[in-house]
Amino acid sequence: MTETVPAVYERLDERFAAVGGDGRLERLWTGARWTEGPLYVPAGRYLLFSDIPNDRVLRWDETDGSVSVFEAPADYANGRTIDRQGRVVTCRQGSRRVERTEHDGSTTVLADRWRGRRLNSPNDVVVSADGAVWFTDPPYGIASDYEGERAEPEIDGCHLYRVDPVTGGVDAVATDFERPNGLALSEDGSRLYVADTQHQHVRVFDVDGDRISGGDVLADLDGGPDGVRVDTGGRVWVAAGRALHVLDPDGTLLGRVGVPEEASNLAFGGRKRNRLFVTASTSVYSILLTVNGAPLL
Repeated sequence: MTETVPAVYERLDERFAAVGGDGRLERLWTGARWTEGPLYVPAGRYLLFSDIPNDRVLRWDETDGSVSVFEAPADYANGRTIDRQGRVVTCRQGSRRVERTEHDGSTTVLADRWRGRRLNSPNDVVVSADGAVWFTDPPYGIASDYEGERAEPEIDGCHLYRVDPVTGGVDAVATDFERPNGLALSEDGSRLYVADTQHQHVRVFDVDGDRISGGDVLADLDGGPDGVRVDTGGRVWVAAGRALHVLDPDGTLLGRVGVPEEASNLAFGGRKRNRLFVTASTSVYSILLTVNGAPLL
C-alpha cells in the first residue's frame, strides 16, 4: 500500500489560490541514496528517475505502481527530457556527455566537448521547439566518485550550453554561472529559467532563436534551487530544500508545497499532466494538482 503524508500548501500571495489539489503526498517508492532526474514518458505511462550514487535508473509503472530497475549501471545518469519525436535525452555524469536514445534503442552523443575539452558533468537538459538542446554543466560528477568519476575539470567554469539542431555545434551561451543546475523553458519557448544552486537563485533569459539575452535574477530561494518546471499558467516551480517553490513569471514567490525530504527535482505527468512527481533524497513522491504542467513535446 502506498504511504501518504499530509500536503502542506503555504500561501504567500493571493495568486497562489489557483494552486490546489490532494491533501496528501504519496510516496511511490523509497530506498535510494539520492533520487534525481524524473521524467514522465506518456507513450509508456511510466516515470524514469535516477538513483545517482547507486548508478541506476528506475522505472515506475503508472498502470500497476510497480518499480523496477530500468538501467544499471547507468553511467551516473542525472537530468533527462523528451524531444518532439518522443526520444529521451539524458545527461550522463560518468561519461560527461549528453546523449539521445533513438527509437531502436541505440544512442547518439549530442555533446561531450566544448572547444575540444571535455565537459564537466552535464546535469539537466531541455529541448526547444526548433530541436535545439540546452543543458547545464556543473562539476558534481567529477568532484568525487560518489556521483560520477573523480577528475580534474578541463573547462574553466560551469556554463549553460546550446546544441544547434542543424550543425550539432555546441555553444556556451552563458558563462557567468557558479553552479548552473535545473532549467526549464516557458510554454511558448520565449523564456529560459535556470537555477544557480551556489547563489541560491533562479535566473531568467529571453530566448530569440539561437540567442539569449537578459539573465537577471528572477528570485532568490533558500535551500539551494535545483530542478525547475513550468505549468500552463506560466508559474515556475522550483525544487529547493524541503519544498516546491511556486513563482509568478514576474518573480513573486506565490507559495510553497512542503516535501518530507530534501527535494532535488520535479516533473509533471499523468494523462493530463496534472500529476506532479518529485524526487527527494531517498524517495519519489507524487501529488495530483489543480494545475497542469506545460508540455515538453
